This record gives sequence, C-alpha cells and structure tokens, in this order.
Amino acid sequence: MNLWIVVMGLVLYLVFIGGFSAKDSRSPNVVNIGAIFSFGTISGRVAKIAMNAAVEDVNSDPSVLGGRKLVLSTHDSNYSGFLGIIGGLQFMETDTVAIIGPQDSGMAHILSHLANELHVPMLSFTALDPSLSSLQYPYFVQTAPNDLFQVTAIADMISYFSYKEVVAIYSDDEQHRGTMIALGDKLAERRCRISYKAVLSPAGLANRSEITNELVKVSMMESRVIIVHAYAVIGRKVFDLARELKMTGRGYVWIATSWLSTVMESTPLFGEDAKSIQGVITFRPHTPDSKRKTAFLSRWDRISNGSIGLNAYGLYAYDTVWTIANAVKVFLDRGGNISFTNKPNLDGLGQGKLNLGALSMFDGGSQLLDNILRTNMTGLTGKVSFGPDKSVFRPAFDILNIVPKGYKQIGYWSNYSGLSVVPPEILYTRQRNRSSSSQLLDRVVWPGQTTVKPRGWVFPHNGRQLRIGVPDRVSFKAFVSKDETTNEIHGYCIDIFLAAINLLPYAVPHKFVLFGDGHKNPSYSELVRMITSNVFDAVVGDIAIVTDRTKIVDFTQPYIESGLVVVAPARKLNSSAWTFLRPFTPLMWAVTGENTTSTLGRMVLIIWLFVVLIITSSYTASLTSILTVQQLAPSIRGIDSLITSNDRIGFQVGSFAENYLSNELNIAKSRLVPLGSPEEYADALERGRVAAVVDERPYALPRDSPLATDMSTAILTLSENGELQKIHNKWLNTRACGQPSSEDSDQLQLKSFWGLFLLCGIACFFALLVYFSLMVRKFKRYFPYVSEPSTPSSSKSIRIKRFLSFVDEKEEESKNKLKRKRLEMLSRGSGEDHQSPNGSRRTNSGTTDQDRHNGNIYFC
Repeated sequence: MNLWIVVMGLVLYLVFIGGFSAKDSRSPNVVNIGAIFSFGTISGRVAKIAMNAAVEDVNSDPSVLGGRKLVLSTHDSNYSGFLGIIGGLQFMETDTVAIIGPQDSGMAHILSHLANELHVPMLSFTALDPSLSSLQYPYFVQTAPNDLFQVTAIADMISYFSYKEVVAIYSDDEQHRGTMIALGDKLAERRCRISYKAVLSPAGLANRSEITNELVKVSMMESRVIIVHAYAVIGRKVFDLARELKMTGRGYVWIATSWLSTVMESTPLFGEDAKSIQGVITFRPHTPDSKRKTAFLSRWDRISNGSIGLNAYGLYAYDTVWTIANAVKVFLDRGGNISFTNKPNLDGLGQGKLNLGALSMFDGGSQLLDNILRTNMTGLTGKVSFGPDKSVFRPAFDILNIVPKGYKQIGYWSNYSGLSVVPPEILYTRQRNRSSSSQLLDRVVWPGQTTVKPRGWVFPHNGRQLRIGVPDRVSFKAFVSKDETTNEIHGYCIDIFLAAINLLPYAVPHKFVLFGDGHKNPSYSELVRMITSNVFDAVVGDIAIVTDRTKIVDFTQPYIESGLVVVAPARKLNSSAWTFLRPFTPLMWAVTGENTTSTLGRMVLIIWLFVVLIITSSYTASLTSILTVQQLAPSIRGIDSLITSNDRIGFQVGSFAENYLSNELNIAKSRLVPLGSPEEYADALERGRVAAVVDERPYALPRDSPLATDMSTAILTLSENGELQKIHNKWLNTRACGQPSSEDSDQLQLKSFWGLFLLCGIACFFALLVYFSLMVRKFKRYFPYVSEPSTPSSSKSIRIKRFLSFVDEKEEESKNKLKRKRLEMLSRGSGEDHQSPNGSRRTNSGTTDQDRHNGNIYFC
C-alpha cells in the first residue's frame, strides 16, 4: 500500500505540472456524478449502457431531484491503472458528488484514500476485493456482493462434493490476489486447502507461453479441482489452452468465478471456445425475478442496439445510479446544499507547479454517504440496502453448469441458507437451516459429458511412489516386522494395507521405508517430523494395542483429536450374546404300577431334568456375575480422572504420550512408567504397577489426505467380506501373539456341557434299545395268533408292516390301560362298580368283562 501511495504522488506530480485549472460547474440545477471504467471490456460496455439508462430514467421523473438534472461523466481508464487514477482526480476537481467505479480493486485502493480526504463517496459493483469493505475505506461502498461471499459459496460447494484440495489459477493483482487469500481462509474453515497456486501476470501481460507453462505444472499436480479467477480475457485463454492440453475431459473439475457467467450472458461463446468450457461450474450474482427486471430486459435490446447482452452487473450498474439519486434526494429534502471548499491542508499549495489547491472537499459528503448506507429501495436486483459492515442485503449467487446448449442452473447459494435448489427469496420466509442435510444441488454434467462425480484427484504424473513409513520395532512384531532373511516387510498392518490398496479402483505405486534402528522403538516425535518434512507420505504399523485383558474406557472427542487411548484393567466378560432361559417345571402324571415303559421314561426324564438343572443353574450364575460386574464402575473413567489421581501411568516406549502427559497435562514424570510390549502392559495392569496405560493413536495417512476416504472405504469392505478377520486370525491368533486364548476357561461354551449331553444321549439310546427289544420279543410271541394263514409269513415287508402295526396297537393298549387305572382309582374311592363306556361292567379290581373276554389281562 505504501508503494501505491508513492506511485500516487508521482502521478500527481506528473498530472499537475504547469498548473491544473478548475472548471466551474457549480450550477444549482446540476448534480454531477462520475464513472471510471475500461469501456472496452464486457463489464464496461454493459455498465455504460445501463448507467445512461438509469440517468435517463432519473431525469424523466422530476420528483426525484426536484427539477435538478443528474449529469453522468464517464472516464475510460483503458485497462490502465494510471489513467484510472487521473480520471478520479479530474472528477474530484470538478465538484462531483459521487463516483461510480473504479472497475478494478487496484485503482479502488488508491482512489479510496482521495475519497476519504475529499469526502466523495465511491460506489463500485465490480471492484469487489473483500478488503475494500474494511473500516480503512469508509467512503468506498460495494453495491454488489463482494468476493468474500463468492468464495464462501465456492468453499461450501467444494465441501458439498467432499473435495479436500484445489488448485487456484488467478491473475497476480489486487483484483484477484485478495480474493484468493479469502478463498484459502474459507477452505481452511472446512478442512480443505489450496494445494497449488498458479499465478499469472496481470491482464494484458499474460501470454500463451506463460499460461501453458502453468497449466503443465497444474497437470502434474495431485488435485483435479481447478478454480479460475481472472479477467475474462485471461480466463478464456486458460480454458482454450487447457483444452489443447487435454485437461478439460473426464476426471477434471473446473470452477470459474462470476467472470465466466458475465461472458456467457453478454457474448455467448461458439465453436471451439464453447467446447473448452463444457462441464464448467460458474457463479452469477442472484437477482430475483420481478416485473421491473422483466421490463428492463425487454427494453435492453433497444437501448443497446443489440450490441451486447445484459448481465447481472448491468442490473447492479442501473441500481447504483438510482442509489446515488435517492441519497441526493434525501440530502436535498433535508435542506442540504451541494457545496465544495478547499481543504485547509491543501490551501496555499496551488501556487507552484503542483496545483493541489484545485482539489476541493464535498461539504455534504459525510451526510450523502450516510444516506447511501441507509438506502432502502427495491431495484432491478431486488431489495437494495446495506448492513452494518456496508455489505449488500442478503448476498446470494446462482450456480450455473455449462452444457452444450448454453448453461443450466443447478442451484443457489445464499448467506442465509447456504446451498439449495430453492430460490433464496423463498427460504428467507422460512426458519434458517444450515444443516448438512439441507444443502442440495441438482445433478451436474461434468467435463467429458458425464454425470458421475469426478474423484477430484489423481496420483501426480511425476513417477514418484507413495512413501510408506514403517517403524522398525523391537516389540509388536506381529503387527509389522522385517524378515531378516529376505528383508521383506510383513505383518498384520502390512497385509491390511496391501489388501485395501488392491481394492482401490486405481493403482497406488508405493514403497515401504523402515525407520528406526531395530534395537529400540522409534520416537513418535521423529515420526511426526518426518511426515511434516515430506520424508513419508503415510505411516503403516504404528498403532495402539488393546489386548483381551483390557478395555477402552475413554474415547472422548478431545483425546481422540490428540491421539490418546486410555487403557485400564477390566474384568473379562463373555462376549457372547446371552439368552435368558425361561424356567419351567415338567408336567408329570402320577401312575401306579411299574411297567418297563414307565421305568425307561422315568429314567430318561430324570436325566433330562438333571441336565436342565445344571444348565439353568450355570446360566443363572453367569447372569448374576454379568449384572454384578456391570455395577462395578471402574475408578478410572478417562484421562481427567488420571490427572487428578496420584496413580502411576504406563506409556509405550518411544510414544509421544510421555511428552504429552508431562508437558501438556502437567503430570509428574515420577508417575510415568515406560512399557514396551503387550506382555508388559498386561503384567503391569494385573500386578497393579500402573493404574492405566496411555497409548498413542496416530493416523496412518496425513490429515485430510484424499487417499484417506478411499482407504477407509476399502478397509470397511475388508471387514464386511471377512478378509479382515482372516488377516487377524493369521497374525493375531493365540500362537502368533503368545497370549492366552480369547475364550477363557471360566466362560460357558457349548463344549462345557458335552458330558451331560453324552450321558443323556446314552440313556436315551439305552432306553430306546430296551424298548425295541421288548417290542420284538412280544411281536414274536403274539405273531402266530395275529397273522393270517393265507398271507406268507416269510415276506419281510409284510412282517415289518405288521410289526409297526403291532407297536401301534400296543401303544393304544397302553393308553387304554392308563385310562382303566385312573377309573379304577376313582372307583376305589366310591367303593362301587362302574359301567364302562362300552356297556361292560367294571369291577373294583379295575378289569372289565370285555377285558376278560379278549384275554387282555395285565397284572401290575
């Protein structure tokens, strides 16, 4: 900024050499305003037509300025900051009440200092550098949403599509440099970043060779999300050359700021120019539909003679003129007088060659500025008003997607509700909702004419492999270790990493690099230094161990972020899902007499009752144990309880946990106990040497790495298809870890009851065997009497059928016998004979006449 002030001084010296004569324009019937633009640009051409139309409309309504005439003077800066500054000085010398412009932020920074001194409000809808809205420039007002809101919209969209890194291509000037700084800040808030900045020379200086060289560098980068923020003349060159370099096809994501929508609306592209921007996403200041806007659009062809199309900034140009006119109206209605006086500190400087005395201060400038900031009207762009920070009312943008026949709108962004497919003016009537579920956009047609969202990154095309750091440890060998014979690196973590890499839909060239001397565990601090200094791209194998004798008791968010895992002793519980057995009592009939069938049934029943009793008792005891242990709350509930206690704390040798516990948490080093292996963990916890172990939980990939999401998805797939468990069984089973079996002997398993089931099975088989033998014996005994003479008794099939029929008959007779015995018991109670259902008489002995007739008499 100091350099610009020096430049301004030189400009003043060159301009005012030989004196600077003032023009008397202090007519009481004239209100002078000025406009500084490069009228050869698209924005300049559209703005000039729109501003002249607004001046015509103001002057046609005598109620606005009370018969005064609004005069607009224009100055063409012709792409030159030097000429733009001269134009500003000329306006401030000729009693101009307000200036529209300048067009770019570089000139605005300089002219704003003059505006501050001479109290001349400056209003711009194209110089949108976020820093221009600061308190440093009180007389500079941005009448369109400044770039801070546009980069916020871009950052929200990048976060919506889950991209983490972008490449920025922009012109190295005040118009674009400040915006890129703001974009970096907004991306950082969403845990994204600009991975590379392709800086181009300002407009008019960037040639094809320079742009091509930068695009080649971009093509070698990892990110495929590219943001272009430049003047239209440079932006169009960027896309044309990118198409020649095959960078506008599938896999790329191109985002252009509002310059592209301005070009598309005012001078539609055709042919090769149109092909180079297919699939690009761009932004346009949102202006709600209205009758006034529709009428102005229909009027545009006439006032522009069809020379150029109307864009959003043309609407803001029209409203800016009306904003000044209404502010002047309020100023005059309140008795204000348009007058100018020489500043005291400039008085007397007009006698020399540098005639600064010609510059005069607008006496009512402060009041006019206040009226402008208090504007409350409805224009072509909707409601026109300003907030406490001088920003426009409810900034919003349309999000456009370039397609073969022009562009389509895929959504909106507003500072009120973020991304949506509903117009902001509708959302303003609803309760504000910025939840992630409410952020929506329509389907995008990406470069290459595909609707499949690009991944947004690739491995750099520079032949470099992914460098995977592997700790050369003396413990936890099952997780990662080097084979001393073949020098190959293998282990549980290595196998998971390789299995996940193989599931990715793209190749990941990589190599494992050992760090550490193999005689002691490497330092975690050294590992972090190697990652931050780009020695390693990722780390495999440095993970925390939680054995089956411990449980995690603290996973609170702050300590997850710091990478801590608190491991404390815990009573081991059965991991199986317990089922509750509903107790039951078998229903038994009291049967007098002791035949063979009843004896066998009773024997089997007694054995089954014995089995059920043991199983029920065992489950009851286990359930009681579970409920009892659940009531035993551990004394250590997390890192906070460790800090407040005086207990000793274990940590892994070489872990960052030691320094973190002592330096960050202020725990005395005398309380810290170094441990080097899972066996030492278990021993220290069981013997009470330590109350808990604080271990490390480092991430395998750098934070926000684009590979992290794909790797996490791949590992989840391994878990779902069972491969993860197979790898676990391979490396971390009983023999591999040297740990006791995960199935403790005090846990109830199916095999715990094998003896009972064997005993019950033998009893059932024996009872069945005895019963079958008895049936065969009786069958042989009665066979001659029940067989028919005409049927060959030698037929095996007939014998089998008759044997089964015999068994059924005997079963029915047994049931009848039970019935008779019940009736006999009842008849004994009454002392009388009873008539049987078939009409035969039943005696007190329980037999009937029919029984005697049939010969079916059984003695019990």
